[in-house]
Amino acid sequence: QLDVNNAFLHGVLDEQVYARQPAGFVDSSALTSVCRLSKSLYGLKQAPRAWYIRLAMFLGSMGFKPTRSDSSLFVLRRGTESVYLLLYVDDIVLTASSNDILSHVISTINAEFALKDMGPVHYFLGIQVQRNGAGFFLHHQQYAIDLLERAGMTECRPCDTPIDTAGKLSSDSGSPLNTADASDYRSLVGALQYLTMTRPDLQYAVQQACLFMHAPTTAHQALVKRILRYVRGTTALGLHLCGSNQNDLVAYSDADWAGCPDTRRSTSGFCVFMGDAMISWSSKRQTTVSRSSAEAEYRGVANAVAECTWLRQLLGELDSPLTKATIIFCDNVSACYMSSNPVHHKRTKHIELDVHFVREKVAVGQCQVLRVPTTQQLADVMTKGLPTASFREFRDSLCVAGNDAHTAGGC
Repeated sequence: QLDVNNAFLHGVLDEQVYARQPAGFVDSSALTSVCRLSKSLYGLKQAPRAWYIRLAMFLGSMGFKPTRSDSSLFVLRRGTESVYLLLYVDDIVLTASSNDILSHVISTINAEFALKDMGPVHYFLGIQVQRNGAGFFLHHQQYAIDLLERAGMTECRPCDTPIDTAGKLSSDSGSPLNTADASDYRSLVGALQYLTMTRPDLQYAVQQACLFMHAPTTAHQALVKRILRYVRGTTALGLHLCGSNQNDLVAYSDADWAGCPDTRRSTSGFCVFMGDAMISWSSKRQTTVSRSSAEAEYRGVANAVAECTWLRQLLGELDSPLTKATIIFCDNVSACYMSSNPVHHKRTKHIELDVHFVREKVAVGQCQVLRVPTTQQLADVMTKGLPTASFREFRDSLCVAGNDAHTAGGC
């Protein structure tokens, strides 16, 4: 892990940007003159882009190439050796196939930009990284504790699940919050969103809370407090990323048809596994109303296929191309049938784009949609509130556990 000192000051400006003469360096003979900037400064809107262009050009001169899947991921290949560089503003995560080429790349970059070598990655963007015999353990324990302190709930009574099994809340539930409480609500929900990066078990509950950011009520505030009570009892949980001999992608897709009481839109969710590790997940309200449960499930399958398509492309650019089709598990028979049936039914005319997108991926052998029993549908936790026993079982299957625990996924 590397940290670039004063990263934005390295950017070269292409635009004409002017600034007042800085205090202590004012030219008394030209008091009305301004300074034209040749390099970026912190606070300029152009600074992040200028820094990225400057670094990307230098990495390009070293032989790095940005991937098409992610412009912040750079790849260097020299014969049989490879180097991967991931950039986030001034934080860099670097890995290589050998220590020699890794040291060479670090020294070359350090000669151009002042770097701080922080050693093996252990804390990146608020995520704590711990190595163990099986792989990596990612968690937000300190972040969760700080969040509870901010909310004044460090001594609250924990609960077993982040959301109950009752119907979804509507925008009219409860009474409106005052301005101060509404601002606190938005701040806490935004903080909880970041916590879901290592806690997929929170994804659905936080997604529901996000729907009411514009006008939160007391009922929505109670939902956030329940989520925080659940976090209070599970601060030590995190995401296990375990190595495996199998690098096949497997996805689970589910949808809760017409669940939103205000718009009657469906909620779709998916989780994607690579080997024994879960690497991607989502819970999102669909953009349009579905006329049947099969249509809602099929739109969810299309979202999962789109994510798997991107992951397949990314793995190919990382020299780990997939040779087998990605399996998409769905618990709706009609959705599975539509993915492979070439007959254009009159009831699927209005979802033609999703139909053709999924069928095309199935036809070329990149994806295959299969049915899974509802009791084994792991994406259920992304679309609805579950009883405690079912929730804990699915949580273990999502590779979420403490550092000293083993998950049902094999970690």
